[in-house]
Amino acid sequence: MARYWLETLGCPKNQVDSDKLAGTLEADGFGRATRPEEAELVVVNTCAFIEAARQESVDAVLALAGARRPGARLVVTGCLAERYGAELGEALPEVDLVAGFGVPVAFRGRGEPAVPSFDLLNLPRPPAAAPWAYVKVAEGCDRRCGFCAIPSFRGRQRSRRRDDILAEIDSLGVEEAVLVAQDIASYGRDLGERRALERLVRDVARRVARTRVLYVYPSGLTDGLIDVIGETGCPYFDLSLQHASRPLLRRMRRPGDGASFLERIGRIRRRFPDAALRSSFIVGYPGETEDDHDTLLAFLEEAELDWAGFFPFSREEGTYAAGLAGRVPAGLAAERLRECSEVQDAVTAQRRRLLVGRRARLLVDAPGVARGHREAPEIDGVVRVPPALPAGSWIDVRITAAEGPDLEGEPVEVGVA
Repeated sequence: MARYWLETLGCPKNQVDSDKLAGTLEADGFGRATRPEEAELVVVNTCAFIEAARQESVDAVLALAGARRPGARLVVTGCLAERYGAELGEALPEVDLVAGFGVPVAFRGRGEPAVPSFDLLNLPRPPAAAPWAYVKVAEGCDRRCGFCAIPSFRGRQRSRRRDDILAEIDSLGVEEAVLVAQDIASYGRDLGERRALERLVRDVARRVARTRVLYVYPSGLTDGLIDVIGETGCPYFDLSLQHASRPLLRRMRRPGDGASFLERIGRIRRRFPDAALRSSFIVGYPGETEDDHDTLLAFLEEAELDWAGFFPFSREEGTYAAGLAGRVPAGLAAERLRECSEVQDAVTAQRRRLLVGRRARLLVDAPGVARGHREAPEIDGVVRVPPALPAGSWIDVRITAAEGPDLEGEPVEVGVA
C-alpha cells in the first residue's frame, strides 16, 4: 500500500480541506504515514494569506523536499499553489506537481500522477480524531476589504447546502463542531436564504453538545444571531474588527468604528454576561497615524476582550491597499504591535484571574487538557485538568488557578456547590 504524508499550514479552513484530501487519498487506497520519510506521496497544503504565511509554506516545502524518501513525489496544493501556480512551479524545482485546490489521488506508473476534478468544499471526510472538528460551511468571500487577497484566489462565496453540512457533522462523531468560513455571517445569501446561519446553528446545536461559530463580520452580527449563538450554551463571539479608528477602517474598506463595536460588545454582555469575545487587528496599515494607534489602544482597554490577535500589515498584490500611500515603516509597525499585545495580554490575564473560584463545564481534548466555552481550540488558552480523564469526556471543574492565558481546574461532583 502506498503511503501519504499531509502537512497543513494556515487557518482552520485549510485544516478542513486537508481532512477532506486525506479522506480522498485513503478512499483511493493510500495509507497514512507516521513520518514524512516513510511516504511515497508528500502533500503540503499551503497558506498565502500574508507574506509571513507564504514564507512559512515555502520553508515547509523545502524542508519536506529534503526529508522525503528517494522516489517520493512532492505535491504542493492550497492557497499558495492556487494563487501562484506556474510561478511557484518554476521557483521550486524540487516540487513534482503544483495542484491548486486539488491533489493527485493515483500514481500512473512512473509518469505524472493523475489530478482529479472535484469540488473540494463538498468532499467527504473521515471521522474526527479529536472530540471536536472544524466544519467549513462556505468557501470564498464577496467582500472587498482593502487588505485581503482571498477573493482573488478563493473566489466568490459558495455556501454549502445545509443538509450536506449536517450530514458531515453526523459523520464526524464529535462533541464540538466549530463552524468556519471566510464570511460566515453571510452564509446562505448566495442561495437566496435569509437568516440561514441562525437556522444552521440551531440545527447543529441539536446534533452536538457544543456549537462554536468563528469569524463573524461585525455588520453581520444581528441581534437574532447573538441570541442564537448564546442560546446554544457556547456564548463565544469571534468578531472580525481589524481596527477601532473610523478613518483607518474606511481606508480598509470596512464599516464601523470603536464606538459602534463597544456598543455591540456591551449588548452581547448584557444579553449573555458569561460571554467570551475574541477579535483580530491589523497594525501598520497604510496611513495609520499615532492618533489611530492610540484609538486602538484605548479601545482594547475599554473593550476588555477575552482574546485578541495582532498582525502587521502585509502588502498583497492586487488589493486596494497595495496602491495606498502612507506606508508605515516596519520598525514602527512592530513597535505598535508590541504595545497592543502588551495591553491585551494584561487584559486577558486579568479576565482569566477573575475566573478563579468559579465552576465550568469542560470538554477534555487530550490527557490533561480541556476547554470550556471561553476557549476555542488551537487559538485560545486551555484548562489543565488531571491527566487520567479520557479525551471526549465532559467534566465539571472549579477553577483553582490562572497563569497567563491558561487555567487549572479541579473536578467537582455535579450538584455539589
